[in-house]
Amino acid sequence: MTLAEQAVKKLKAQHKTLVTAESCTGGWIAKRITDIAGASEVFECGIVCYSNRIKTELLGVRKETLTEFGAVSEQTAREMALGALDVSKADVAVAVTGIAGPDSDNTGKPVGLVYIAVADRTRVEVHEFRNHFTDNVRDNNRRASADNALAALGRFLDT
Repeated sequence: MTLAEQAVKKLKAQHKTLVTAESCTGGWIAKRITDIAGASEVFECGIVCYSNRIKTELLGVRKETLTEFGAVSEQTAREMALGALDVSKADVAVAVTGIAGPDSDNTGKPVGLVYIAVADRTRVEVHEFRNHFTDNVRDNNRRASADNALAALGRFLDT
């Protein structure tokens, strides 16, 4: 069973709905969830929030957070997840922000640095990942980030 299948199964069993807020993965998590038959029972929506403007205007990420910590940060991932919950009214959110590559952004943070937040109405967990690919850097970072997000979601639903 794939990570997406496991997530859909757990969400169904718990009668919960999911929202995704994706930056560097560009919708890959939502795509993998919606590839599963019956995902419509648990998937509320996916928000691809690539720009900082959308992060602030749609998800409510504070401009101060982006200025102080950057778009790729634990704080931004946390605020993205909480904002996605507010916008969608879903039960659980997964948010991902990172540097897919092949080059870094203007902050100098390393390619492959990713923050994944999983949240519900009572708690938020944020995980930092550092991928180190040398081939197909962008695709591999995005794929690994989607895998890590689905795995984090599964663990979150188990607790």
